[in-house]
Amino acid sequence: MPLTSEHPFGMFGEQMYATGYGIRPLRSSRRSGVRRVGGIAAVLGLVAGVSVSLAVVAHGGTAPVVTTVVVQPGDTIWSIAVAHYPTDDVRARVDDIERANGLSGPRIEAGETLRLPD
Repeated sequence: MPLTSEHPFGMFGEQMYATGYGIRPLRSSRRSGVRRVGGIAAVLGLVAGVSVSLAVVAHGGTAPVVTTVVVQPGDTIWSIAVAHYPTDDVRARVDDIERANGLSGPRIEAGETLRLPD
């Protein structure tokens, strides 16, 4: 049977062939390769950005601010805690200062530099 507009399909053996319906020209595979590499790079960049953001949040954001103070004659850890943390529980802040400076007790000497945690 010849192919016509009334019969656009022809049979050859057991296979069916169309005459021009839905046939698109082939595209270069290079262009799709560039798109694929660009897409992969964009996804990897997005994943890296999200990972870094989550890591910063998990570690408490930016680096903690540490203030230092030089012990003056007559200073105690208690007086330093009261002066620098007026609204906080002084007992907790004394413990924080001792831990931040590796002290085993409240004994400090004039001229010593203490780190005050934020």
